Order: sequence, then structure tokens, then C-alpha cells
Amino acid sequence: MTTIETTAGPAISSDLAATLGTLREVHHTARTRPLAWREAQLKGIAAMLEEREVEFTDALTADLGRGADESYLGDIAGTNGEIAYALKHLRRWVRPSKVGLPLAQLPGRASVAYEPLGTVLIIGPWNYPVYLTLSPLVAALSAGNCAVVKPSEHAPATSAVLARRLPEYVDSDAVKVIEGGPEVTQELLGLGFDHALFTGGTDVGRLVLAGAASSLTPVTLELGGKCPALVAPDADLDVVARRIAWVKLMNSGQMCIAPDHVIVHSSVKDALVSRIVETLKEFRSDLPDAGQRIVNERQFDRLKGYLDATRGTVVAGGGHDRAALTIEPTVILDPAADEPSMSEEIFGPILPIVTYDSLDDVIAGAKRKPKPLAFYLFSGSKQTQQRVIDEVSAGAVVVNHVAQHCLIPGLPLGGVGASGMGAYHGRFGFETFSHRKAVLVKRFKPDLKFVYPPYTEKTLKLLRRLA
Repeated sequence: MTTIETTAGPAISSDLAATLGTLREVHHTARTRPLAWREAQLKGIAAMLEEREVEFTDALTADLGRGADESYLGDIAGTNGEIAYALKHLRRWVRPSKVGLPLAQLPGRASVAYEPLGTVLIIGPWNYPVYLTLSPLVAALSAGNCAVVKPSEHAPATSAVLARRLPEYVDSDAVKVIEGGPEVTQELLGLGFDHALFTGGTDVGRLVLAGAASSLTPVTLELGGKCPALVAPDADLDVVARRIAWVKLMNSGQMCIAPDHVIVHSSVKDALVSRIVETLKEFRSDLPDAGQRIVNERQFDRLKGYLDATRGTVVAGGGHDRAALTIEPTVILDPAADEPSMSEEIFGPILPIVTYDSLDDVIAGAKRKPKPLAFYLFSGSKQTQQRVIDEVSAGAVVVNHVAQHCLIPGLPLGGVGASGMGAYHGRFGFETFSHRKAVLVKRFKPDLKFVYPPYTEKTLKLLRRLA
């Protein structure tokens, strides 16, 4: 691929438009439509993850400091689950859906046909750069599309493995991996894809949406938000502490559906704080250092700024090492509502804990704030559970656990409002990357003359009854 140098930044590809044109030509041949082609691509991705697992886990260690086990569980296992689910259900997904006809339209038959959108763009994030890049690709290929995959430049080792290995396992004429920074992303968006899916932060999501607007590219945005964990007084605090601490430690808290902060009833605050602090120590007792690896200096400085600005009480952690890009898992008790850790998405190993006395106040507060990607409730009360499900708007509501909904392919993964638009996973991903085409088939006979003008008073009355 030839490149040109610009004064604005790194080299930018000079033939991105040609690449898109080639992909469109491949799609126009109907090569990607057969079910066998789609299944072969999914099986190819599964084979890549199995045969090249060590390459991917080594790259994830280099990019994010994760161990091989956590990398497998966080990135590879979830992708395999998406593939297995799609292969199991794809034959049913591709069938047209029959639609009943009103009396006035009989005889005839109607259906909804699912056709590929064409050529789509997938913009992956750095925090789970395998899972959150390949899972949308699974959906796109299940729907029979060609695709451009743009991995995150902030996970360069993983991006390089994807660029090197993916073409070896899928149809390289129909799937292209293009590496680069934000300028490449903006250039791609301006070319005009049939759909684009972006996973990342809300601020960058706004730029992606603006970049796609010029070419009228429809987008799915998987963003973030401050996902709260609400702990009611009847919750099992030992289980709550384990589940919150476990997920908060994953990938150093750099996860869009990680619990951002805890809202605990004042009557059990001290007990829960004590259990969370103890659990964090227990879960990290076998680790040689005290810090959690942060992806880069920019994110480290942002998180350290949250620690410097807090007016709450640091009851655990708080240590940091810029040279090593590590921050200790930190618990902040009663931070002020206007400080950064409570007003901005944390995306790191910092856990603020605040108290509440009235569920009414919590729900009212949730309605005033931007809608999160997920809302977590810990309570044994079915009444409390149903009230939160009914009254709190979020991308998902999970009761008595954290983040596990993303591992269920039958559930949509998506936000609402500032936390995103659209959804994917399972059939929802297949439909996101498909055009639902209305199909109506009529007969030549009967051809009732009274439906045509000119109309008499009698025929108008009849038509009104049939309409």
C-alpha cells in the first residue's frame, strides 16, 4: 500500500478509496451472500484464535500488561462464544420472516428479507482490542458483508497481529485490516461506508458521528458512561464485594461496563467498604506489585488527576508510579459530587463509594444524569428489582452481578443516549449489519375493478370498510 506524507501527522494511505472500491466490487459479485461463505469466515476466525492464541495473548500483554489467562478470558473466550452462537443460529437468521396481510391486500404474500448492507467499517477500541474488534466483525460477516477493520492504534501490538493474521484465515478479498491513527479513521469515515460501528469513549464517539455525517454513513456507537452499582440494605455484602472487586480489577478497570462507582445504603456502608477493601487485597495477594497497569501516559495522568482532585477519603490504595504506568486499586469514600471521579467516566482502578437513604432519590438522580451503558443493582427484593428495571433508563440493567450481560450472545449490547446508539451481539448484530427489505408478492388475478377510479359513492364506502 502506497502512502503519502502529510504535515498534519503520520503517513496517510493514498488508496483507501481504491480499497473501498475493490471491496464494493467483491460485494457486487454476490460472493459474500451464500450461507457457506459466511460460515467459513466465522470458522476461520475461530481457527485463528485457536492457532494463534499465544501471539494474541503476548500482544495483549505488551499493550495492556495482562497475563495470558486474563487475556484469554477477556478477549478470546467471549469472541469464541459469539462465533459459536452465530454458527448455531445463522441458518434461521437468514430466512425471510413472514408477515400477515390485511384483508384488503389478499391474496398475496409478504415477508421481510435480510440482505447484507454492503461494505462496513469496524473501528475497534484499545481496552479489549480482540473481543471488541472481532465480535462486531462476526456480526458483519454473519450478515454477508465485506468489511474494513480499523484496530486501535493505542494497542499497537494487537493491531499488528490482527493485520498480519486475519487475512490468512478469512477471505482477504472481502475483509481488509487498515492500521493507523485518528486521521485514518476520519478519512475512512469520509469515504462513505454502508455502515460503521465504533467502540470507544463518548467524546470520540461524537467525532465519529460528525465524520460519518458528511457521507451519510449510518453508525452504531458503543460508548460508555458512569455505570453505577446500587447496593440495597438487603444485599448479600460478601457476594457484592466479590463481584464488584472482581470486575473492577479486570483490565485495571479499563472497561466500559465496569462498575464506575458504588451507591450503597447508609445502613450498610461501613460493612460494604470493609469487605470491598479486604476483597481487593485478597484477589491481588499473589501479585508481585501493588499497581494496576494503565494503557498509556495520557490515561495515567488523567487518573492521577482524579486522585489529586478528590475531597473524599482514600480508604485503600492511592499509590501510583508514572514510570511503570501503574496505579494501585483505590477506594474513595464520599467524594464530592462535582469532582472528576464523580462527574467523568473513570475507566481505571479507582472506585468511589457514596451513600443513599432513599431509593426515590437514587432513581430521581439517575433520571437527571446521562444514561449509562449499564446499571447494576444488588438487592434481594423483587419489588426493588422491578422498580429499577422499570424506572431507570440504561443500556442494560443487571441484577445481583456486574457486566455479565455482555457474555450472553442472545442479549443486545448497546447504550442509550450518551452511552451509545444501536446494539449488536447475536441476532441483534446480524440485524444491525443487514437491511430489512420489505417484500410483497401479488397475483395478476383477481384484479377488482372497483379499487380503480373513478369512484362512486358506493365503491368509496366499500373501500373505507376494507382500508
